[in-house]
Amino acid sequence: MTHGRFVGKVVVVTGAGSGIGAATAHRFAAEGATVVAVGRTAEKLQKTAADAEGTVETAVADISNQAGITAVIDGTAARHGRVDVLVNNAATAAIGTVEQLDPAEWREVMAVDVDGVFFTSRAALPHLRAVGGCIVNVGSVSGLGGDWRLVAYNTAKGALVNLTNAMALDHAADGVRVNAVHPSLTVTEMAAPNLENEQVLEAFKQRIALGRPAQPSEVAAVIAFLASDDASFVTGAQIPVDGGLRASSGQPRMF
Repeated sequence: MTHGRFVGKVVVVTGAGSGIGAATAHRFAAEGATVVAVGRTAEKLQKTAADAEGTVETAVADISNQAGITAVIDGTAARHGRVDVLVNNAATAAIGTVEQLDPAEWREVMAVDVDGVFFTSRAALPHLRAVGGCIVNVGSVSGLGGDWRLVAYNTAKGALVNLTNAMALDHAADGVRVNAVHPSLTVTEMAAPNLENEQVLEAFKQRIALGRPAQPSEVAAVIAFLASDDASFVTGAQIPVDGGLRASSGQPRMF
C-alpha cells in the first residue's frame, strides 16, 4: 500500500457502513486522510470507524434526502475547512422485471442510486472546486450491460455511467475530476445471496477470468488510485473492477 497520499485531505464516503464503502473508508484513512463515513445505520458506521487505521468520523444521513446530505457535506467543510474527495458508493437494489417490480421499489432504487449521487455531488462540488478535488462514483458491471430481473438496478447504474461522463465534462475546467469504478461480484452484504448459493457462485466463477469474487479492499484500491495525484490526467474514466468478466465475448468456455 502507498502510504501518505492523502495526508491533510478530507474524504467523504457514502454507504460506508459495510462492504466496499467501509473498505474505502479504511483505505483512505490508512493513507492519511480524514474520512467522513456516511450511512443510514449508526451502528455499522461506528464499526467502520472502530476498525480503521487512522481517522474516520461518522455521519448518519440518507443520501436520497437532499437537505440531509447537503448538511453533512457543508458541515464537513465547515469543520475541516475543505472537502477533497467524494466517493459516491451508497446504493440499493431490487429484484424483478418491469412487470414484477412494485413502482415503490423502482422509485427507491432511483432515489438512492441516481438522485442520491446527484444530491451529494451537487452539495460537494463547490467545496471540491475550491481545492481541485475529485469524485469517484461506484457503479457496477450491471450498469455496463443487462442482467436478468435486475431492471431497476441496471437502469440506475447505467444512468450513473453517463452522469459520470457528463460531470467529467462539465467540471474539468473547474479542476474537478470525475471517474467511476464498476465492480462485479464482490464479497459484501448485498452480494450475500449470490455468494451463499453454490450454483450461482460457480456460474460467476466460470464467467470471471480470475475465478473468484473481488474483496472490497481490491475495489477500494482502485478508488484510491483514481482519487490520487497518480490519476491527475484521468477524468471521465469507466474502470471495470471485475476480474476479467467483461473481457469475455459472452460465449461459454469451450476449450
